Amino acid sequence: MAKRIVILGAGESGAGAAVLAKKQGFDTFVSDMSAIKDNYKAMLDEHGIAWEEKQHTEALILNADEVIKSPGIPHEAPMIQKLMAQGTPIISEIEFAGRYTNAKMICITGSNGKTTTTSLIYHIFKKAGLNVGLAGNIGQSLAYQVATCNYDYYVIELSSFQLDNMYNFRANIAVLMNITPDHLDRYEHNMQNYVDAKFRILQNQTQEDAFIFWNDDPIIRRELHKYGIHGHYYPFAEKKEENSAAYVEDQQLHFTQPIAFNMEQEELALTGTHNLFNSMAAGISANIAGIRKECIREALSDFEGVEHRLEKVCRVRGVDYINDSKATNVNSCWYALQSMKTKTVLILGGKDKGNDYSEIADLVKEKCVGLIYMGLHNEKLHDFFDGFGLPVADVQSMEDAVNAAYKMAKKGETVLLSPCCASFDLFKSYEDRGEQFKQCVRNL
Repeated sequence: MAKRIVILGAGESGAGAAVLAKKQGFDTFVSDMSAIKDNYKAMLDEHGIAWEEKQHTEALILNADEVIKSPGIPHEAPMIQKLMAQGTPIISEIEFAGRYTNAKMICITGSNGKTTTTSLIYHIFKKAGLNVGLAGNIGQSLAYQVATCNYDYYVIELSSFQLDNMYNFRANIAVLMNITPDHLDRYEHNMQNYVDAKFRILQNQTQEDAFIFWNDDPIIRRELHKYGIHGHYYPFAEKKEENSAAYVEDQQLHFTQPIAFNMEQEELALTGTHNLFNSMAAGISANIAGIRKECIREALSDFEGVEHRLEKVCRVRGVDYINDSKATNVNSCWYALQSMKTKTVLILGGKDKGNDYSEIADLVKEKCVGLIYMGLHNEKLHDFFDGFGLPVADVQSMEDAVNAAYKMAKKGETVLLSPCCASFDLFKSYEDRGEQFKQCVRNL
């Protein structure tokens, strides 16, 4: 009898996992507590996969041999608790997909910079003519690509939630950008749980594998010795240290191993200190994969950036509007403010994940000329920022936020949407929030 695989959550990763499970001959069933989007229903129907929406039927789920869980479903969910109590293995879609491909895996995690670094590595590999797929939190699910394509490499952005349910998966190149408090609401408000989740990216690495990490991150430095690391170390940092794989000196970005080369810092397509680190991590990854230095230089200089990440929208009456909707935590907003060259009106707020705003306090005092609180519950923002003496506005919609910013900002200043929070109180997603911002700005 065919082994039964049940997939909980029918978004991009769930639908992709279902297609792969069906292709591998499993008895496959998909269940989602919410409504399933039409495009995913069509995908499941086309492959003859049974599904249900807006409910979890216990009899059809608890008989699974293995369950693939969407990263968005917390461990506390009642169905997950029942499965765990009876000992049913619960894995992530990435873990499942990894069983059915021999492709080399380049995996990127961290609290910030994941998407940009992942996209940048993919851009370099693609430019070098490699047969490469882009997966994880970006683009099509890894499982769907494993089922329908035949790539030699995958560049995969991994969240801590995906890593939580990965056990035997092996990253040939693991990249850890940084670790700052994020999603603590999902980790019992215990930072160590979150740190441990991030370091899971190293499990199963062998001596042939590589670990690329930001050497200046205090948490990474503190935790590194706890984990049995088998692969080669490739640390990067702003200043040169004896084992640096990349560093900056005299306005030049230096790569030291495996092939040494350098490039002018001003040639980099991405600006700002945080993007310097993203470029280093991407350059080292490509260098390890044997891509020619000429190709790496060229790709790092013509990359176009990621939507909703410090994305310039337009200039209206001498004021620049910048969409950084992807800043769903405080540290991301810190990077955004740090890169501002003018006085700034900051739009922030949303669903708070247990944020500590003290991290951006000094930058807000230094750079901001006004604050706009966008959310259903802005008490915490008022308590923290109102004492700074800046003009503030409370808004419940993107249109009101943009109109308030338009009134507040003077010529030569910048309006920055960098919310520090999840989007789910007023918007469908950070993409929806960013799209609405762009639309409202263009309508000014």
